Amino acid sequence: MWEGFGVGVANPKTIVFFAAVLPQFVDPAQGHVAGQMLLLGLVFNAIALASDSAWGLGASAARQWFGRSPRRLATIGRIGGLSMIGLGVSVALTGRRD
Repeated sequence: MWEGFGVGVANPKTIVFFAAVLPQFVDPAQGHVAGQMLLLGLVFNAIALASDSAWGLGASAARQWFGRSPRRLATIGRIGGLSMIGLGVSVALTGRRD
């Protein structure tokens, strides 16, 4: 978890995103601009943590459900394989004509 936190904090794309998006929601007339930016960043992180946690818990429950039945796992494997074949065929048929 800490490694992921470090990567997220040091990621230049994250810094550029916050620098580009957050200022439009800051009102200098309301007071300390840096404090408003910090609060908006913390709200974003709280929402992201809740969302990522929900996805993780949902994926864990789905994995346990699929893992209880070899038939379900085989079906998922077949569906995944057919999806990849379908995507490959669609790319081959609709690809660039250069």
